[in-house]
Amino acid sequence: MKEGVLRKVKGCVKALDRVSLDIYRGETLGLVGESGCGKSTLGKLILRLEEPTDGTIWFKGKNISECNKQSMRSFRREMQMIFQDPYSSLDFRKTAGYSIEEPFLVHEKLLTKHERKQKVLRLMDEVGLLREHFDRYPHEFSGGQRQRIGIARAIALNPELVICDEPVSALDVSIQAQVINLLKDLQEKHSLTYLFISHDLALVKHISDRITVMYLGQIVETAARETIYTRPFHPYTQALISASPLPTTKVRKDRIILAGDVPSSIDPPSGCYFHPRCPRSKGLCKNEKPGLREVESNHFVRCFLYS
Repeated sequence: MKEGVLRKVKGCVKALDRVSLDIYRGETLGLVGESGCGKSTLGKLILRLEEPTDGTIWFKGKNISECNKQSMRSFRREMQMIFQDPYSSLDFRKTAGYSIEEPFLVHEKLLTKHERKQKVLRLMDEVGLLREHFDRYPHEFSGGQRQRIGIARAIALNPELVICDEPVSALDVSIQAQVINLLKDLQEKHSLTYLFISHDLALVKHISDRITVMYLGQIVETAARETIYTRPFHPYTQALISASPLPTTKVRKDRIILAGDVPSSIDPPSGCYFHPRCPRSKGLCKNEKPGLREVESNHFVRCFLYS
């Protein structure tokens, strides 16, 4: 981070710290956490939209963090992203048809103009857009329709991995369910693998097979969806679950109220990053950093309570 007139370096922000996760073919891995915890940064790093300062990224057995720009080009068609804002992610000067056609212009240059258009029209039909939308511009669409354009563009080249970076957070609640159901249908039809990033626990529960919880750039818990919601181990995960909305108007009797605010990533706490807000913190938590441990089959927790 740089400050002042001379833009001197005042601190170093570690957006992600000791993050390690696996995404299995055909699954949806939900990634949840508060704003600023590093979720979107992780998604961009996986696609090499941002460059890591350390560590490795493996895709289908290949260490892509060692690939140069030319080598990465062959992987681009297999790894795509659906962005959070369906308006800013589209070029307002280009039609919907061109936005969806663009991946073919880059990666399938041997296709004729007619072949490209036919592919685009099929994609538009798949995501619920009409043929007459082909020549319209982004400002002529609703938010939900714009996100459908983004989805069509993301799946155009039949990728294996799609990073969904809060793809419905900018949409009305009434539209969110439609887009989520569309993503699930497309996953089944095209055998897609999703990393679904969100801060909405109810949404993540609806679409995910496994869930990873992040706090201040670290993974604090990973487990199957039902395990996370019925048997959360980490105190932060427990607090998130206890604060999630109920289908009734009753107030949870077991709600956990966290003290204080999320610490700054410029100057994170010593020891466990969560210990200043943890209701079960002990002396060890303040001085030593816990590792991510498998406390039961396929259930990983970063907490000394389960060491």
